[in-house]
Amino acid sequence: MDIKEMLNLVKNGEMGVDEAQKILKDLPYEDLGYAKLDHHRALRSGFGETVFCQGKPDEYLVQIYKKFFERDGEVLGTRATKEQFELVKAAVPEVTYDPISRILKVERKNKERTGCIAVCTGGTADIPVAEEAAQTAEYFGSYVDRIYDVGVAGIHRLLSNRERIGQANCIVAAAGMEGALGTVIAGIAECPVIAVPTSVGYGASFHGLSALLTMLNSCANGISVVNIDNGYGAGYIATQINRLAVR
Repeated sequence: MDIKEMLNLVKNGEMGVDEAQKILKDLPYEDLGYAKLDHHRALRSGFGETVFCQGKPDEYLVQIYKKFFERDGEVLGTRATKEQFELVKAAVPEVTYDPISRILKVERKNKERTGCIAVCTGGTADIPVAEEAAQTAEYFGSYVDRIYDVGVAGIHRLLSNRERIGQANCIVAAAGMEGALGTVIAGIAECPVIAVPTSVGYGASFHGLSALLTMLNSCANGISVVNIDNGYGAGYIATQINRLAVR
């Protein structure tokens, strides 16, 4: 539960002091032994803790989801497998899973989404990373406009979407191969561009390293770069920028 929400409940007589004290005693984190759940993070940074599912032992993952859900009513996880989804769903039936982005989440209904983030891809193969970015941004309250398969090999596809791109407060550009999409978009957009290199391409792309180096060496201004396949990081930063734009 959000601290401000809890304090308002106490103020309005809808929650007792003892119940509020019970919740507050776990701040700034809840120690499970194998994990320290950072319930205080949203208060400090404006974003709740996200669960990185990949590599977590099954029982630990299930308990982490249960704890976050019981306390906050929602939880976001990345890099999950279908098998992990089935395990968590048995304990938290409300959880949903998207096999494309590998997002495993429980999300409050009717969440307001404000501003505009454009998430673009060079090709269809880049969509899994782009969807991780898009769904992360949506979870944290941003409106997302998806503009997929507009790579430089057919640049007219990108240019025909200039109006949509111009309406965004921030743009995420996910691309593999040589990774030129971010540079081209930054050359025609007024807002910040976050380039995401993807591990898509033939041998000399070196699993995204070629795209990463292209993006880091971009001659365009207003472009920043996250790590290879880091859609989550791009969606997070894009939301920070979008929040500033809609204040």
